[in-house]
Parts: sequence; structure tokens; C-alpha cells
Amino acid sequence: MDVAILGVAQTKYDGKKEDYNYAELVYEVTTQALEDAGMTIDEIDNIVTVSNDFWDGRTISCMGVQDACGAAYGEGKNVSTVEGDGTFGILYGAMRTLSGSYSTTLVVSHSKGSEGNSRMITNAMFDYIYQRPLGLDAISSSALQAREYMNRYGVTEEDCAYVSVKNRKQAMQNPYAHLGMDLSIDDVLNSRPLADPIKLHDASPVSDGAAAVVLGNRVVANKKGRKPVWLKGIGYCSDAHFLGDRCLAEAPALQKASHKAYEMADINNPTEDIDVVELYDAFSYMELMWLEEMGFCSKGDGKKLTRRGVTAMDGELPVNPSGGVISSHAVLVAGMARVIECALQIRGEAEGRQVKHAKTALAHGINGPCAQSHCVMVLSE
Repeated sequence: MDVAILGVAQTKYDGKKEDYNYAELVYEVTTQALEDAGMTIDEIDNIVTVSNDFWDGRTISCMGVQDACGAAYGEGKNVSTVEGDGTFGILYGAMRTLSGSYSTTLVVSHSKGSEGNSRMITNAMFDYIYQRPLGLDAISSSALQAREYMNRYGVTEEDCAYVSVKNRKQAMQNPYAHLGMDLSIDDVLNSRPLADPIKLHDASPVSDGAAAVVLGNRVVANKKGRKPVWLKGIGYCSDAHFLGDRCLAEAPALQKASHKAYEMADINNPTEDIDVVELYDAFSYMELMWLEEMGFCSKGDGKKLTRRGVTAMDGELPVNPSGGVISSHAVLVAGMARVIECALQIRGEAEGRQVKHAKTALAHGINGPCAQSHCVMVLSE
């Protein structure tokens, strides 16, 4: 697939970025991503922004960052918006590049979760007649999914706790991470209950931050001095919105999205062909469940991959060496951060979280209640 990642940038993720508004966050990553790509804004053909009216607290939220990402440069640039996870923004940008209409695309995402009520906002994503009045939100609905998954496949709360221990420890090596800490299994198991079986250290924080990616076609990529990172395969799929219409212990949409990405990237055995994985672990159980659905192990065996190492670097398959979403969760930005982390791994620029011989990486994002939608990307040198 002739789409390359030419430049990347992300802010440090924090609980509150009181000194930055949305536009300032977007301007920071836009200028840094362009510099990383060795480009200027006049070389960008079009822009894709990723935002959400509910999280931004205003209608047409993308309008608040248009100037900051260069939309008004020159005679103005074609701009479109994705209101979902950042991986879907990159997908849209890649489709625009593949169309032949644009040679370069800038994709930016931003979020300041600290300025909203996450439980009230995520309650709004449910059916407004039958489910929203129950008070469901991202945490309580994920708790339903976690319990069903654990009961069906014999996964324990201790198995899930290993994910938190591993990823929060690895986040200590990531200067962008919000929460890096040296936890014990008991620390996780004894942390404050949120919604059974999810406890405080099983859940991701609410973070502020922004990210940007510059995409280009092969012609542009070959002109640039930096070795590009290529998008080799992309797959995306959505499941039923109504929770009662699907088995929460399964994620067929992720299976299909992974299969599409593997097929496009000529991946025959993901365990052998992929060197590092950055997946969307908003809650600890998700890493185990997603690894199984993506074909890295059989159902119920995700816990074995995590237990084999104290950190992601020690395990058979390095998973979330950045610390993952469970260590930094700026909604809408988190999936794009996974792509950026994969690009840095392939470029050998991940510093203290660098995986040896990382040539092919998988990035993953989710959207909707209980990960209704999935987007999987395979990146390679």
C-alpha cells in the first residue's frame, strides 16, 4: 500500500493541561510533526482533524482548531473531520492519499478530558430509551464485558492485574506517559473498586493531550531524507451498537479487522511476523482479550503472554512497551498515539522503550461502547 508515515508528534499526556487550550495543543503537534517530516505547511495538500463535540463542549468542535493546524494557509486547504478514535482519522487520511487526489495529508487529534465529565459524556453513547437511563458509562459497560469474558474463559482478576503491573512499569520509560509507576499485583487487586471487577488500577486515567501524523504517497516519501514508515495493511470493522445484540465476551469485529490488515500486509502468522504490538487497553482485561481476537494466542491464553514477563520487553511478544492506553488515555488521541509509538519503534527512536529488531509493528484503536468498532494497522520499514 503506497502510503507512508513521514512525520509524527505527540504532546506529553497529563491529567490537566491548564496552560493550553485546544488550538495551542494542536498547533504544537502540527508544527512538530511537520518538522519531523522535514516539511512545511505549504507542502500539505489536505487536513483531517479528529475531535468530538461532547468532549470539547461545543458544536462543530473541529472549527476551534482549524487555524491551528494550518487550514487557512494560502488560499485555504481542504479539511475534513473524523469524530472517533485517531486510528480512524489516519485511515481516512490514508484513503484520501490512496485516492490520488492528494499527495500529502496531515491528521491531527486532540482531547482535554479534564474539562468534561467522562461518565456523563460516555453515558450519551448508549441507546437513549433502554440503556442510557440505567446510568451505563464507559466504566460500567466495560465491567459487564470484563466479567462475561472472565467467566467464559476462566480469566481471573489477578490475570488482568498483570497487565496493569506490566504496562504501568513500562510507562516509566516513556517521557510522554501520564501514569508510570511500579505497582505490585496486590496494589492492583486492593485498589479502589470502580465497577466490579474493574478497580482503580485496572482502568486508564483521563488525560489531556494531542497528536499529529503526516502521511504521503510514494513519490513524496522517496523525496524525503528520512526513511519512511509504510502502512502495509489496514482493517476496520464495526459490531452492533446495542449491547444486547452481541456477545460481549467475543469481538468478531476485531477478528475481521485484523484479518483484513494481515491479508493486505501479507502477514501469515502474526506471532512470528509482528515484532511489537501497541493496542488499545483502556482497561486491563482488554489487552488479554484483544491479543486473543487478533490471533496472537488461542482464546483464554492472553493471560499467558502477559504473565511471561514482568515488563513488555521481557515477554515473548512485546505488547504496549509505551505503557499503553492504561497509562495515558486522551480520548480520540490514544489510538493515534499507538500508531506513533509503532512508527518510533520501526525508526529505532523509541529511546528507553525501544524493542530490539522492531521492523514490523501492529497498532490498534477502538471506538464505541465495549469496543464496538476496531481499526488495525500493520506498519513496516
